[in-house]
Amino acid sequence: MQDHFQKHIEEKFPELLQQKFIIAISGGIDSVVLAHLCHSLNLNFSLAHCNFKLREEESDKDAQFIKGLANSLKCQFFIKEFDTKETAKTNKNSIQITARNLRYNWFYELVKSTNHHYLVTAHHLNDSLETFIINLSRSTGIKGLSGIPGKNDFIRRPLLTFTRNEIESFALEKKIEWTEDQSNKSTKYLRNKIRHQVVPTLMDLTPNFLKNFKSSLIKIQEAELLIEDYTHLLFKEIVNKKQNSYEISIEKLNSFSNQKAVLYQLLEGFGFTEWDDVYHLKDAQTGKKVYSSTHQLIKDRENLILKTLESSAFETLKIKKDEKNIDVENLKLKVEEVSQLGKFDSQIAYVDKSKLKFPLSLRSIQNGDYFYPFGMEGKKKLSDFLKDERISSHLKSSQLVLCNGNEDIIWVLNLRTDDRYKVNESTEDILKIEIIND
Repeated sequence: MQDHFQKHIEEKFPELLQQKFIIAISGGIDSVVLAHLCHSLNLNFSLAHCNFKLREEESDKDAQFIKGLANSLKCQFFIKEFDTKETAKTNKNSIQITARNLRYNWFYELVKSTNHHYLVTAHHLNDSLETFIINLSRSTGIKGLSGIPGKNDFIRRPLLTFTRNEIESFALEKKIEWTEDQSNKSTKYLRNKIRHQVVPTLMDLTPNFLKNFKSSLIKIQEAELLIEDYTHLLFKEIVNKKQNSYEISIEKLNSFSNQKAVLYQLLEGFGFTEWDDVYHLKDAQTGKKVYSSTHQLIKDRENLILKTLESSAFETLKIKKDEKNIDVENLKLKVEEVSQLGKFDSQIAYVDKSKLKFPLSLRSIQNGDYFYPFGMEGKKKLSDFLKDERISSHLKSSQLVLCNGNEDIIWVLNLRTDDRYKVNESTEDILKIEIIND
């Protein structure tokens, strides 16, 4: 496995050979094996562990184990304690969702505030299979059936090509120690039920099931990329972009034999759920509408018109160079020059002032928006980023972005800054922009 892992890193994740990264480590076999594999390649990494305080003394023992592991691997480590139950109660969320949000918010801030470039997790092929089955049961599209992505924003998952059995065999061969979370054996959670009851049955029924699944997953992922490319071509052919709307030509739409699939691909990012109503709209009477939480689709004589709901619109605000305090529509911002980086959280952005073009623009998100998320190589569609961040359709409609003049996005408020405007060693003037909560 070690040789396979090295080759896999060299071919698919060469950035991990060059840049410092953080491994999200629970103490379980998967993440511990990942740490040992990275150590065997002399990669430059640190460990980050979340203590959710959910298993009393066992949680503290896991944290102590991580400290010992970091010392044995001679690497830096970070440990964060959370009052998960209280946070879940306050936010009225489940323990699972709360823990996930706490974990990834902290990981993001940790990568952002320390000299690291990526977060590396230990998801493997069995995890991807479980995700596939969960999404299949929820009536998903092809995107939901493509498994867990190997690269997603600043996150890297180099173990996705390996099975749980391969990881366990490697750990036993190398006499690697790890901790056991007894809650993983409980079948009261859907993923655990699939892991312990559904997947073993499938593997008993079909020889080489995981190998076949892996091959199928590659084909699905390739098909997804092909569909994305085709959708871009379709958009140019049948959609006419106006100042405040999009017009979908009914005549051109009717020229396709697979009209439902075409409409779904064009509109799936706009929060619609009543798809039968969407499909029938082109044959409805003029003026009929279908709504999502953020948009309305209107039947016109020759077009389907897609417009943002007026209630979700935010009038663009210009921020001049000398403005220090902004107070508009329940949002307060404080803008100031600072000599060094200070506190980091999702409500604070530090940017290189020399790269800014004033006045800055504060506006709602727009169709086609993209940016370069901090810690990520390359650009990403904002709609995809918000989906990855599990931002609900309702919240998407009120999401604001801060732009450089009328151009690049500098900051997706409360979520992520743009990597192109980050503060680095050559930065002389640092601008701090902070959301003020009364």
